Amino acid sequence: MKIWGQIALVSISILFTAYQWLIHQVPFFTVDFVIFTIIAWIVGWQYDRARHFEKKARASEDSYKQLLDAMPETIFIYHDDKIVYANLSTLRMIGARSRDEVLSRSVYEFLDHEYEERLRERIKLIKKEKRPLTNIEYKLKRLDGSKFFIEASSLLIVFGGKESILTVGKDVTERREQTDRLLQKSEKLALLGQMAAGIAHEIRNPLTSIRGFIQLFKHNQLQEDYYDIVLTELDRINNIVGEFLVLAKPTAAAFTELDVKNLIKDVVTFFNTQSIMSNAQIFVEFDSELPKLMGEENQLKQVFLNLLKNAVEAMPNGGNIDVTVTVKEEGKISIQVCDQGVGIPVERIPTLGEPFYTTKEKGTGLGLMTCFKIIESHSGELKIQSEEGSGTTVEVTLPTITQPLLKPREMSYSAAE
Repeated sequence: MKIWGQIALVSISILFTAYQWLIHQVPFFTVDFVIFTIIAWIVGWQYDRARHFEKKARASEDSYKQLLDAMPETIFIYHDDKIVYANLSTLRMIGARSRDEVLSRSVYEFLDHEYEERLRERIKLIKKEKRPLTNIEYKLKRLDGSKFFIEASSLLIVFGGKESILTVGKDVTERREQTDRLLQKSEKLALLGQMAAGIAHEIRNPLTSIRGFIQLFKHNQLQEDYYDIVLTELDRINNIVGEFLVLAKPTAAAFTELDVKNLIKDVVTFFNTQSIMSNAQIFVEFDSELPKLMGEENQLKQVFLNLLKNAVEAMPNGGNIDVTVTVKEEGKISIQVCDQGVGIPVERIPTLGEPFYTTKEKGTGLGLMTCFKIIESHSGELKIQSEEGSGTTVEVTLPTITQPLLKPREMSYSAAE
C-alpha cells in the first residue's frame, strides 16, 4: 500500500512549523508540533488505506465484469429499472453492437408489454427475498423489433455501491419452437379429428333438444318449463364454446405472491354451500409453516374449484373430501384432494385431461384439460391416483417463491396399483 497521503500531510505539518520557526521565532519542537504531526500521520494513513481499498474494489469489479463477459448465459444488472451492466451474451442476444446501445436504458424497453406486470411483481419479490427466485419466462424484444423468449432467475445484489438486481437468463425460443413443431406434427391431425368429433357431438345434443322444443312452439304447445329447458341447453352450448376459448387463447398472466393457506380457504368457503347440498363434507389440513407461492390467483382458484367439483360428483351418495396442504420437499408445496368416490379404472387414467374424454354423463373433459394447462403454466405437476371403488386422490405440486433453480417438469399421470 502506497503512503503518499501520509508523506504529504506530515510534510505539510513540518513545513508549517518551519515557517513559524523562521518568521516568528517559534520553537520548532513543541507539543503542538508533535500532536499535529501525529494527527497528520493518522489522517494520511486513513486516506492511503481508503485509496488502497478503492483501487482493490475497482480491480475486483473489473475482474467480476470479465468473468460475467466470459459466461455463455445472458446476464444483465439493473438499478431503478435502468440497465447498468450487460455481458457480451446479452448484447449478442438483443442485437446490440456496443454496450452504449443498452446501458442507462429502461429494462422495460426490451420487454414485451404483456409481461410488464409480471416483471413488476417479480421485482417486488426480489427485493424481499435473499435467495435466487425460481425460473420464470419472459418475452423480450431485440433492437430490430423481433421478439424471443428467455427463462430467467434474479437476485438482489450490490453493484457499484448500489442495490441492484442481477438477472441470469437463457434463450428458450428455439426450444419452444421445436417443441411446438413436434407437437404439431405428432398430434395436430389426431387432435383435430378428435376435437371436431367431440364438438359435433357435444353441440348436437343440445341443438337437437332446442329443435324439438321449437317445433312444439310452432304448434302452439307452449309451456314455461320448455323455455327453461331451451335456455339451459343454450347455456350449455355457450359454456362449451367458452371453455374452448380459454384453452385456445393463452395469455401472459400477471403472477403475484400468494399465500396458499388463504387461497385454499377461499376456495373451500366458496364451494362449501354446494358440497353441503350434495351431502359432502370438506376437511382441510395445513402444515404449520407454509412458504409463499408465485402464481395467478384466479387461475389457481379455478383449478381447485374444478377438483372439488369433480370430487363431489364422484360421490353420488355423499362422503368426505380431505384437502391436505404440505411442504413436499425444499422449494415445493403439495396440495392433495382425496375423495371417497367411485374411483376411476386404471386403464382410463392416462386419457384424463384429453378433450371430450370424461366419465360424466354431461361432461366435456375440458375442465380437467384446463387444470392441466394452468398447472403446467405455473411450472407445476398434477398427478391422479385412483382405485375403482376406493376413491381418487389428485395431487397438485407447485414451486414456492424461492427454490433451487430447476427446469419445469412435464405433467405426469399415475395410478394406484
